Amino acid sequence: MKLWFHLLCRDIEAQCGFYGALLALPEAVASRSPIYRALEAPGFQFGFNAAPAYALLALEDRRPQAGAGAPPVVAYPTLMLDTPHAVDAAARRATALGGRLRKGPYPTYYGQWQAVLEDPEGNVFRVACIGLPDGVERPALPA
Repeated sequence: MKLWFHLLCRDIEAQCGFYGALLALPEAVASRSPIYRALEAPGFQFGFNAAPAYALLALEDRRPQAGAGAPPVVAYPTLMLDTPHAVDAAARRATALGGRLRKGPYPTYYGQWQAVLEDPEGNVFRVACIGLPDGVERPALPA
């Protein structure tokens, strides 16, 4: 199985550039179209759809309304990295590229080191790794 994850975006070029620079992934040029860009690695494709995709997917009624504020978060990708250092570096890189740090990096009760971020269009995503930095304890499960 191969997972393809798509974001509906205002600017597919900018979003593809942001995530490509953040993750050091190449564009999936064979998938390019006037309304689609994607990044690809073994096992997944991370795609960016332009506004016409709402109609193509029969989702016109789900399109965010201009001036309505940030849409609710109903899904987000978690980009699993190899080390806590890689998570720290990705969080710094994301903010340098125009993203926003929402939380972290921080230890989770399930033993991951993670940061919660927004891309330049406000889509939420996490960068995380299994394991904590040396000397960092796993916190208790929040009540």
